[in-house]
Amino acid sequence: LNNTQYARLTEIVGGNDLGVGIFIGAHQSIGFKGILLAGTPEQKEQYLPKLASGEEFAAFALTEPASGSDAGSIKTRAELSPDGKHWIMNGAKIWISNGGIAEVFTVFAKTPVTDEATGTVTEKVSAFIVERSFGGVTNGPPEKKMGIKCSNTAEVYFENTPVPVENVLGGIGNGFKVAMQILNNGRFGMGAALSGTMRTVITKAAEHATQRAQFGSRIDSYGAIQEKLARMAMIHYATESMAYMVSGTMDRGYDDYQLEAAISKIFASEAAWFVTDEGIQILGGNGYMKALGLEKVMRDLRIFRIFEGTNDILRLFVALTGIQYAGGHLRELQKAVKDPISNFGVVLGEVSKRAKGGLGIGPGNSLADKVHPNLVDSAALVCKSVDQFGGAVEKLLIKHGKHIVNEQFLLNRLANATIDIYA
Repeated sequence: LNNTQYARLTEIVGGNDLGVGIFIGAHQSIGFKGILLAGTPEQKEQYLPKLASGEEFAAFALTEPASGSDAGSIKTRAELSPDGKHWIMNGAKIWISNGGIAEVFTVFAKTPVTDEATGTVTEKVSAFIVERSFGGVTNGPPEKKMGIKCSNTAEVYFENTPVPVENVLGGIGNGFKVAMQILNNGRFGMGAALSGTMRTVITKAAEHATQRAQFGSRIDSYGAIQEKLARMAMIHYATESMAYMVSGTMDRGYDDYQLEAAISKIFASEAAWFVTDEGIQILGGNGYMKALGLEKVMRDLRIFRIFEGTNDILRLFVALTGIQYAGGHLRELQKAVKDPISNFGVVLGEVSKRAKGGLGIGPGNSLADKVHPNLVDSAALVCKSVDQFGGAVEKLLIKHGKHIVNEQFLLNRLANATIDIYA
């Protein structure tokens, strides 16, 4: 399946049961995704057929008791055996989806890496393909969770587990890069799955509103209910559009989609919570009861703002990654100003742009010819928002410089603006 086809299927699954979606995602979206993205031809030939057929299940093992968002602080270690044929792994992972049923694990562990130039040994994270059959792999009982209860979540332990040297993924010391590749690639599916969830919730809310009568009229005739349903539909449309924009970008072969995937994950997980909360509100007391199923959806949804990158960390990622381009532009401008004769065109263009900005003259509606005539006014608002946003980023960089990384309050506001503009 290509990414869009996979997204279509996860949308259907998400509309029925998010716990089943987690089982599928833990297996396919992140479990064996490392083999697809960073595996050698031999690794793919050995593992993918059984994983694709469902004969074997996979899991992604990164999180540890002392290592959540800070993946670099993991304690699991792998040491090369004396004969150089195996990495001997020891450590424990927690909250691993499919941890109790998987036969194949993508595991991240610290390994000693020697700098050939200096001979200095440092510890870096490496990724490994680990089979349960290698020995020394055990798991704890299924965790008792708030939601997604039909998915298996367990601790996984590695005790002197011998991993063949050919089972290293992406090279020794490149584990963090492999983990980010997997997570960035897998996030797009979350938007599609939660789009399916929202569709189901909106359908239930609309059915109730058209059948429920109060004060002599059906409640869907009241403006307050109409506004709720309209906002729910609007946010669902934005979520679905984002999900398939990202999957389409991936299917066209672009590699630079991590920001859009992160935005999609943040927006979808918060939008689904809002839509379900409003759905319960429309259903009133019935929505609070187990019979109609929305309380289960609410419990299932809570994890989506936490796993595969907490929304808090992803907001910082969105802001800081986006700022890098603006920072690079300002550095180039600083160089140009130091030698204005050689860089006359650059300096003149910047002076012209800033002069127009000072007079309140923006770049205009550059999207007018790219949208339907009915959307020209909305396109103008987008262009104005982008222009104002760019100015705000520059001012923050000029004021704080490299210390902007410590201004989390401001970074969160930048991220929220980015997410809203993209949506």
